[in-house]
Amino acid sequence: MNSLDDIDRLILGQLQENGRAPAVELAERVGLSPSACHRRVKALEHAGVIHGYVAVLDPEQINRALDVFVEISLSSQSVQILADFEDAVTTCPEVMSCRLMAGDADYLVHLAVADPKDFERIHAQHLSRLPHVARLKSNFAIRTVVHTTRHQL
Repeated sequence: MNSLDDIDRLILGQLQENGRAPAVELAERVGLSPSACHRRVKALEHAGVIHGYVAVLDPEQINRALDVFVEISLSSQSVQILADFEDAVTTCPEVMSCRLMAGDADYLVHLAVADPKDFERIHAQHLSRLPHVARLKSNFAIRTVVHTTRHQL
């Protein structure tokens, strides 16, 4: 989908606020009939603009309230070494995101952990075993100031 029109943007904004909004309510909020709104949503899904729907969990309620950000530098940036690392990092279930970076570190990994002892376990079982790692630098978040899953449209 090359460009989004104003109605698409309204629909996406509403779905980002409440992905479980009933179709009739969504249609009402964007000024369309339910069937026209449904067609638009299906077109956005088919085009890959909407990748899926998720439940956003409260980290404290599931004992994962500590965010750790790990800067990882690899021994080389060859295509194979990057691929090896990326394949391996996907096996760590506590990884919330892993991004290839420009700058001092090659990757920035976000982990959601229970506490420092839990991070120590993850470090020993996963991070220290990742292939081609030259350096790990871990940072613990004190508190979250802004967190959103909403994209500006």
